Amino acid sequence: MVGMANIDSVTLEVTDLSTARSFYDAAFDLGDRLHLRETDAPTSGFRGFHLSVIASQPADVHALFDAAVDAGATVLKPVAKSMWGHGGAVQAPDGTIWKVATSAKKDTGPASRQIDEIVLLIGATDVSASKKFYVERGLTVGKSFGSYVDFKMGSSPIGFGLYKRAALAKDAGVPPEGTGSHRLAVNSDLGEFTDPDGFAWEPVRVSR
Repeated sequence: MVGMANIDSVTLEVTDLSTARSFYDAAFDLGDRLHLRETDAPTSGFRGFHLSVIASQPADVHALFDAAVDAGATVLKPVAKSMWGHGGAVQAPDGTIWKVATSAKKDTGPASRQIDEIVLLIGATDVSASKKFYVERGLTVGKSFGSYVDFKMGSSPIGFGLYKRAALAKDAGVPPEGTGSHRLAVNSDLGEFTDPDGFAWEPVRVSR
């Protein structure tokens, strides 16, 4: 039986490494799940993805969200209650969009900044074509509803899904237009390739 695909970490490309490091150390303690590297590749507008940090209760969402804002993030959507739980969205100083969310409706303990899961959602121009592309590379579909695909990632530390690009931008509270570099690389055991929307996948990075 083929083992589940594993996303070990993501690499964000930033123009200012020290500012980005300071922000992530203060906002989200993601350890070796997040790498940073310097770039001056042009990019503008929506980069076609967002990362979510999933917490176990609303108090944790507020604590993480506030820490990110205090560290210099811009509020895109304040934390709000919805049918599926609580969540908000911020944009880091490097331009990356982060969602902070929980499916829980009520708190069960004191607030902490513990993150239970990290999820990468890529905005696809053609969701069915991208879904086929990833399935051919060994990913297994968990849930799929037309414009949304959630892949089964097993024990992978980072979850992965596809969403129609315009819908993903709307979900984050930003206009869908964007050009240039995605400023993202996905580090996995699937090898090196570029997906139909130009997202780069690279081998797992060994921390030095």
